[in-house]
Amino acid sequence: MPVFLWEGKTAQGKVLKGEMEAANQQAVLARLRSQRIQPIPTRVREKGKGLEKEITLPGFGVKVTAHDVMLFTRQFATMIDAGLPIVQGLEILSQQSENKAFRNIIRVIKQDVEGGFTLADALKKHPKAFDDLYVNMVAAGEVGGVLNTILNRIALFIEKSAKLKSKVKGAMIYPCTIVVVAVGVVTILLLYVIPVFAELYGGMGKALPAPTQITINMSNWFRAYFVYMVIGVGILVAAIRYYYKTSQGRMVIDGIMLKMPIIGDLLRKVAVARFSQNMSILLSSGVPILDGLAITAKTAGNKVVEQAIMDARVSISQGKTVAEPLTESKIFPPMVCQMVAIGENTGALDAMLKKVADFYEDEVDNSVANLTSLMEPLIMVVLGVILGGLVISMYLPIFQLGSLVS
Repeated sequence: MPVFLWEGKTAQGKVLKGEMEAANQQAVLARLRSQRIQPIPTRVREKGKGLEKEITLPGFGVKVTAHDVMLFTRQFATMIDAGLPIVQGLEILSQQSENKAFRNIIRVIKQDVEGGFTLADALKKHPKAFDDLYVNMVAAGEVGGVLNTILNRIALFIEKSAKLKSKVKGAMIYPCTIVVVAVGVVTILLLYVIPVFAELYGGMGKALPAPTQITINMSNWFRAYFVYMVIGVGILVAAIRYYYKTSQGRMVIDGIMLKMPIIGDLLRKVAVARFSQNMSILLSSGVPILDGLAITAKTAGNKVVEQAIMDARVSISQGKTVAEPLTESKIFPPMVCQMVAIGENTGALDAMLKKVADFYEDEVDNSVANLTSLMEPLIMVVLGVILGGLVISMYLPIFQLGSLVS
């Protein structure tokens, strides 16, 4: 629905301004009057029309980050703890948010709550800021009358999730940077530096050493087909991205990622930690297990893991256990499946999943540290061999001339 900008006066003559999501201008006027605000018809207009239209460039819009949502959730929980009404809390948060896009979202949510929507239904209209996990937990908190507790849990979960993601990304930044720099250096050597040496050695009238000749041949081939290589890589990347967007392609590529040495083990541990943490929070918040599994599957981040979780959901709907399909998937480690089975038998599945999540978060920390310490010397050795081999091969003729002169 469109968003309308409005102005109106209270019974005391105070001028108020705001934004409201409604089907049309008449609906805005009716809602304002129901709130005992006398609208000024000439000042009620659709946002984004005429001179009010905001000019945005694709890819340069302000986005709502996980930090924005976490900060909002923490502050909102504190306000509800202090006894502040939901509408008043949303009004305060909409005024102090530094992110303009998020500020507008909170303002629309406040207007929807004022119009009779539940908080969960109002949040559900903004899936880019509040995902299914967030909305369902808020809905459970509203029904159980423990919204402040649920919001604090959500904020803690967002913090842990962001920390987990940053650790994995942080571990990959250094090696990726080194590899990119190395590829750039090798490309410059093959395109510009080695041809200079080749021209120099061409007038010697003597057969070059085998390593030098191989390097020069590589440089000639690289220069001849460089443009085609760049186009080919671009087409390959585009094809993989297109294939990954299909259901089958995502299943195949995600399966390959899980089977990769070292990286696959890390991704598996991240998936297990995320699944366990999400399910633990949802179950302890009162969300039914079938709904919890459906929500958790969407946040798995891996199609193979998602399929395993959905199989577990089907198993439960047929009267079976969660542990059986998780074991059959071969994705989840035996220890996780056994702990899930124990949790089901004892009726403490949420507590058991919390322990699994804590354990695998520590495992991810250790894996990231080990991966970083392993990749640093490995990258240095590989770069040393490649760059050192190129340099030495090009200086071999000079060394030979030096030995002849001496």
